[in-house]
Amino acid sequence: MLFSSNDRSVTADEAFTNRQMQWRAVTSGLTEHLQRVGSVNFDVEDVESPRRNILVFHGVGGIGKTTLSRKIEASLTNSAHRPPQWAQAYLPRQQLLPVRVDLARSAGSDFESVILSIRLAIAALGRPMPAFDLALRRYWDRNHPGEPLEEYVRRGGLLHRFGAAAALPQQIQSALSDTAQALMLPGTVGGLLGHGAQALITALRERRQAVRSLAGCSRLADLLEAEPDLDALSFYPHLLAWDLSRLPADKTILPVILLDTFEDTGDRGHRDFERLLQRVVWLMPNAFFVVTGRNRLQWAQPSLEGQLDWVGPQAWPGLATEHTHRASQVHEHQILIGDFSPEDCEDYLSRRLMQREEPLIDESVRRTIAEHSHGLPLYLDLAVMRYLELRRKGRRPQSADFDHDFPALISRTLSDLSAEERHVLRGISLLNAFSVPLATEVAGLDHDAPALRLAERPFIRESASGVWPFHLHTLIRSAIRTSEETSDDRWSEQDWHRAAQRAFSALEAHWRRDPQRDRTVLVACLEQGLTLARDFGLALGWLTDAAFQYTADSIWEPLTLPPAPNPPPQGGLTPADALVETLSAVTRRQHEHRERTAARLETVLAEGLLTTELADMATYYLAKAQRDLGRIAESRRGMQQVADRGGRLALAATRGLAHLHRLSGDFPTAVEVARRLGWPGRHQRVLGDVWWVHADIDRAVAAYRADRTEAEQHAAVGERAMAQVHLSFAAAFAGPDRASDELDLAQRLLEPLRLRSNELTARVANLVRAAGNSDVPGQASVLLAEIERSGISYIQAKLQLALCFHYSVLDYREELEGAIDRLRTLTNRDDYAYYVDIAHFMGGLPLPARSTRPRWIDGEEQTRRRWRNLVITRRSYSAPDGRPR
Repeated sequence: MLFSSNDRSVTADEAFTNRQMQWRAVTSGLTEHLQRVGSVNFDVEDVESPRRNILVFHGVGGIGKTTLSRKIEASLTNSAHRPPQWAQAYLPRQQLLPVRVDLARSAGSDFESVILSIRLAIAALGRPMPAFDLALRRYWDRNHPGEPLEEYVRRGGLLHRFGAAAALPQQIQSALSDTAQALMLPGTVGGLLGHGAQALITALRERRQAVRSLAGCSRLADLLEAEPDLDALSFYPHLLAWDLSRLPADKTILPVILLDTFEDTGDRGHRDFERLLQRVVWLMPNAFFVVTGRNRLQWAQPSLEGQLDWVGPQAWPGLATEHTHRASQVHEHQILIGDFSPEDCEDYLSRRLMQREEPLIDESVRRTIAEHSHGLPLYLDLAVMRYLELRRKGRRPQSADFDHDFPALISRTLSDLSAEERHVLRGISLLNAFSVPLATEVAGLDHDAPALRLAERPFIRESASGVWPFHLHTLIRSAIRTSEETSDDRWSEQDWHRAAQRAFSALEAHWRRDPQRDRTVLVACLEQGLTLARDFGLALGWLTDAAFQYTADSIWEPLTLPPAPNPPPQGGLTPADALVETLSAVTRRQHEHRERTAARLETVLAEGLLTTELADMATYYLAKAQRDLGRIAESRRGMQQVADRGGRLALAATRGLAHLHRLSGDFPTAVEVARRLGWPGRHQRVLGDVWWVHADIDRAVAAYRADRTEAEQHAAVGERAMAQVHLSFAAAFAGPDRASDELDLAQRLLEPLRLRSNELTARVANLVRAAGNSDVPGQASVLLAEIERSGISYIQAKLQLALCFHYSVLDYREELEGAIDRLRTLTNRDDYAYYVDIAHFMGGLPLPARSTRPRWIDGEEQTRRRWRNLVITRRSYSAPDGRPR
């Protein structure tokens, strides 16, 4: 900020947000650690017991791990530096000594500097660590001949980081002098480090009185005898731990060693540096380690045996991870750092840039940045930099300036990935969810190893729900897909298109080999396949078959597709766009007015982008919407067109024509057509629709039940639910007792589905079941409002018919005549006109002269008699006080 603006009234603050949960994990971890170390059974020289002295925070690049590490160090050093959010957190009373080591390559850290950093921090105690200092001085003189330790510390900048660093050489000298004097070696220190070293080792092994203060360290002699190379140096922390355990009670400290940027210790094929660091953690059980890095530690995996010294869940119980195909359960010592919440993003941006103690960034701009960040702090910082850049150019940044992804996000994400992992990462950015085999297929590789390694990265999230277990962090996925990448191995447009085609083919294979034809697999493959076809202009191919299976099940869960890239790679509308709109219109008709459904499908057909088969689908569902709207002539033309083509929906369209014959009152023709349909045309349901209007309830229920059975045999859950709804509606006329169980079953079958018209029909059936109760008209008025919003006219007619039944049961002649008038208005275009006749039959009324006289199967008188008998029978259901119920 200092060099980004000439306006000195603008100030930049290192805003720190949230992370209370991580701070609580640190404080609770420290408390538990102190309880273990303070136990009478604790032995600092025990190298077999499991280790619980480590806490790991891992997360994507830019999530705030380094900031968290620094804040923990500052908070443990001085409570005045603790963020306000952490003020009330409990800390143990033990004296804490935080030591933070940045392992980033840019920091130039090596293993020697790690060991020296820990020892230099402990130098603040003003006491030598005799066992460790003897070994360290021997190592130093052998590996850095002629270079004094104090000069190395000064040149390496460690003197500025650790206030007591200058005292370390004197402390080491003191330890050497005391030991040499005790052994009466000539040349004091020189003798101890030269030929006298063997004398010290012998004295330690014999546990002589002269070196009794060191003889208690059982492994000191062995370490002094070993060649003092880097490998030996990695075991010296054991000596330092022993020295710390010998401190007087009033000088006791707890070292808290923070190892940051742990991912830079090497890749997972080269663990040499990681092996040395693991020894430090294992051999200092009385110290507490806080590791921050991009990846979780794998030390609890038995498969690493031979690469690291101590591996497996028995060695590191707090780091153990139990993987299943559904989820990953991580124990309390290995914690994924999550994204900021929207409130945290707002708080961060409010305090990041200030002018006269007010937020510099406008509220609307802050909101836009927060939405685009998906909670990633790195994005927030990059957006702040962009804000300053735009401001420097002389204009006030607006919300539209931050509809933007940053290439830096990609470089940070890809920085520690192998070439194959980067290749897989770009491939999975095409998918909203994936599995390891799917990722491998999309990348065009013949081995899973890169995808397996990638799945363990913190920017890959694992979920127990869904067909595929993994998904890429939303912001990183967007950045990879839309930002201008500049890396040497970036993909060309042709590379992206080839990967999209591989992904498209892999999804087809996954769907077709699903033996259960699971609905969730179908929807997942369809959503991802449609997105790929839309974004890359792919031929529809297998999506046609998938779309027909999707509609055939009559389960109308919505398809959720992400917004198309802007601008789309191919430009303009594609056949995939047309198919997406078709399926969306078909699905949304359960929640939209049928006029809206019809308009959407008419527009799709006018664009001419669909194949003949898919155009039949759009035409068929348009005809159904037209029928629901009472546009019978148009519906008949559409159904006839689809039936004549003889395609996949020919039988369904023929069934639609049978329904239209029924609507017009031509029942014999409807029955004749139904008997030619068979199960594929749902013949039993068509017959049931004919029999109930004849008041032949037993015959209608039998037909619906047969349809339900066939649906169960064919695993058609949508058809099963529809059959049960129609069955309960017919049974409701026969009596409340008979209908109750059927309606309960209908509700259970409908619950997981999205069948709006059938849900409304079931509610009308409830009113028929309750006919004779005083509250039926009130319930009907509420239901009528919902039906009118749906635009399904035939259910309005059914509702009025239910009211006619209710008033006939109560023998309310005036109310019945009013309901008949409303019913006549709803059916004045000949469709469902016979409902008016049925209402007269119910009330025992003569037909008006202008009756349409439908073609009843067994004549008008028989039908009249059956309807009148249903009304009379219902009157026998009386409440205890004698009033009809």
